[in-house]
Amino acid sequence: MNTRRRVAYLGLLGVAYFLGILVSWKFGAQVDNNAYDEMFRLYQPKPWGIQSVILGIDEPTLLAYGGMLHIRPPLARALRVVNAASPQAVAVDVILADAGDPAENRELAEAFHQTPRLVLASELIDNPPRWENPRPEFARWAAAVGHVYALPNDDAVTRVIPLDKQAGHEQRWALALEAFRISRNAEILESPSDLEVGATTIPFRRTPDGRLMRVRYLPPGETLEHISLKQLLDDPRRWAAHFSGKVVFVGVTATSEVRDRLSTPYSAGSTTTGIEIHANAFETIAQRLFLTDVPESWPPLFGLLLVTAMGLAFACLPGWKAYAAGVAVLAAAYAAPYVFFTHQRVFSFVSPAAVGSLSFAAAATWQTLVVRRSLLRSEAERTRYQQAMHFVTHEMRTPLSAIQGSSELISRYALTEEKRKQIALLINSESKRLARMVEIFLNVERLSAGQMELKRESIPVRQMVDVCMERTRPLAERKHIGLTLNPVSEELCLTGDRELMEYACYNLLTNAVKYSPQRTQVTVSVWKQDGHIRIAVEDQGIGMDQKEVKKIFQKFYRTKKAEESGETGTGIGLSIVQQIVEQHGGVIEVVSQPGAGSCFTIVLPAGVPVAPISTVAQ
Repeated sequence: MNTRRRVAYLGLLGVAYFLGILVSWKFGAQVDNNAYDEMFRLYQPKPWGIQSVILGIDEPTLLAYGGMLHIRPPLARALRVVNAASPQAVAVDVILADAGDPAENRELAEAFHQTPRLVLASELIDNPPRWENPRPEFARWAAAVGHVYALPNDDAVTRVIPLDKQAGHEQRWALALEAFRISRNAEILESPSDLEVGATTIPFRRTPDGRLMRVRYLPPGETLEHISLKQLLDDPRRWAAHFSGKVVFVGVTATSEVRDRLSTPYSAGSTTTGIEIHANAFETIAQRLFLTDVPESWPPLFGLLLVTAMGLAFACLPGWKAYAAGVAVLAAAYAAPYVFFTHQRVFSFVSPAAVGSLSFAAAATWQTLVVRRSLLRSEAERTRYQQAMHFVTHEMRTPLSAIQGSSELISRYALTEEKRKQIALLINSESKRLARMVEIFLNVERLSAGQMELKRESIPVRQMVDVCMERTRPLAERKHIGLTLNPVSEELCLTGDRELMEYACYNLLTNAVKYSPQRTQVTVSVWKQDGHIRIAVEDQGIGMDQKEVKKIFQKFYRTKKAEESGETGTGIGLSIVQQIVEQHGGVIEVVSQPGAGSCFTIVLPAGVPVAPISTVAQ
């Protein structure tokens, strides 16, 4: 792969990389969330030792005790049963801010007083932001007050909760975190990068929305134990032991009373209650199953690694092996987020998927184009080789015949010294002409293939035309055809390769003579127009119709009348002339009518004028 192609290949891969990163930044959030939920459903963690239980205020409980307005007395009786079982902590997710009945309040406050490790709930109210706290008679017995704020995404799926919330100067830790702290009889030590609660480090940094912890929900097959408050009060002896040594989360589970039912990655369209989310958040901390995001620099760096691997695969491996390696790299891009997830790290799915897919498409397309280009180049080289053979048979037949005939004369007949000298000079002249033809043809091929640069020399147009006419004159005299150069009003100059331009002009002149009847006229005109020099060769020959004019520059094409004329040829001469003219930045114009002759005009950019020089006499 040459330098220019290598740079283009790297540029294409670079575009694929930056486009993939841009796509992931702009459109990746929801796709990443969906992929995150799918990984939750695919991954099966080791069994948990569940440390919590939910005491739910469900529909039967509300029906039995008169709804939430009268829930405080039965809640007080249930707490006495729970306290007797010695739980590690009790977290009550019921906002106890309303006045209520004084007698019922006293009963519940007494139950709270008997609950040694109690956490009560507070709620954040907007406009202006403030905390709705439990009534003083309740709060005085609480070991801590925690917030019950969740942070669902735009699709209403709760994947994270803020471990802390601020309202004014008052900070609240999450209910789950406070329950964990109280159960461990520890304090919360805060640093910018994490929290420490006893021997447990919670690795979440502070953000504008607080410290956001991804909740590791219990997988299907493992569920939190739910005990109804009514069940407990109906049969205390049966259910009391279930609370022993556990952290008890008390909250509303009745669908008629829950205002904020939310979805989880496992929900699949169903919803869950806030108390269940808080209990799962507690289990996340208790099991130390923290899902932490990888550093922001990792996805772009991994994408760069993917692009590099993809580029090397298609640059270094041939055929199907390159595609197999590319598919392997693409599979790694799609599998990497899941591998990270199994190691409790959250890695963007969109970023490697987009970069991997786009780089695969770019590299595969590039290789397809390179293979196709190589095939076309191979076919072009074969075509040029065939054209070379045709050129040899077409253009070199005359000098070879002259050399062959002259050598036979010398070997078979007794010739005078003067005649031998004439024949030797002819052989020398024709061999030199043959060598020039070979060189001209090779130069044209190299120019067309981009393997050499065009010579940039000053070419006096009048002198060039005179030389070509003198070389053509013997052929014209044999057919009694007149060669005329119309007067040139000024000294004109071209810039380019003189030998190539002489060949082009000579070919047009010989064609005009070959395909013209005897005793006709071939006229050459040279003039300057609009910054271009025009060299026109006009004959009175067989002519062509417009369909044939469109095809005459195709390699090996010959008109029907040219075939019938008896003149030898392969139809390659005009193709070479066209290549020469185009390499000099010019064009060929053709005007022709059947039976009325043709006029071929070479139009080239004018060069720098040169001083007048003598010309060859006509």
